[in-house]
Amino acid sequence: MYSGELEVQAKRKAVAVLQDEINRILNAARELSEMPKMMAKRDKAGIKSALEQISGIEEEVETLRRKITREVADVGGLIMNRENLLNTAYTMDEIAGYITGIAFKLSNIKPATLKASGLGEDITRLIELVVDEIYKLNEVIRSLSSNTATAIEHAQEAQAIEREIDTMYRNLTIKTLNEVSNTKELLLMKDVIEGIEEMADKCQHVSDSFILLALSL
Repeated sequence: MYSGELEVQAKRKAVAVLQDEINRILNAARELSEMPKMMAKRDKAGIKSALEQISGIEEEVETLRRKITREVADVGGLIMNRENLLNTAYTMDEIAGYITGIAFKLSNIKPATLKASGLGEDITRLIELVVDEIYKLNEVIRSLSSNTATAIEHAQEAQAIEREIDTMYRNLTIKTLNEVSNTKELLLMKDVIEGIEEMADKCQHVSDSFILLALSL
C-alpha cells in the first residue's frame, strides 16, 4: 500500500475520533443550556444530575483525546499535518473543560439573582448560540470525508454564529454590570458570561482547524 493511502486512512481514523469528541461536547453543551431553567424552578436534583453528566462527559472527551494522541503517535511522521490534528483534539478537550467550569459557577448563582436581573433568559440564549455553533462543528466533521465544500460551508456558518455570540456577550456584560449589585453574584455572573464567550472562541479555533483538515483530505 502506498504511503499516500496510509496517510489518508490514518487521517480518516483520527477524524472519526474527533467526531466522537464533538458529539460528546454537543451533549454536554445541551445539558448546560438547560441549567438556567432548572435553577429558575429550583430543581436541585436536576442541577446535580446535569453537573454529574457534564463532568462525566469531560472525562470521556479527555479519554478520546488521549486515544487520538496515541494513534497519531503510532503513525509517526506519516500524517503531514499531525500537529493540526493534535491541536484540534486538545482544543476540543479545553471546550469540554469550559463547559464543566461554566456549569459549576452557574450552579452557584442564586436563582433570585437570575430572576431579579432578568439575566436567566439571556444566559440561556447565549449558551444556546454556542450549542448551535458546536452543532455546526459536528456537521463540519460529518462532511469532512464525503463533501469538502459542504464541510467548509458549515465551518463558515459556525464562524457567523461566533460573531453573533461576540455581540451578545458585549451587550450582556453591560447589562450584568448595571443589573447585579451584589459583588459575589456579579463576579460569578461575569465569569459565566466570559467563560461562554471564551468557549465560543475555542469553537472558532476548531472550526478553522476543520477547514484545514477538509482541504487536506
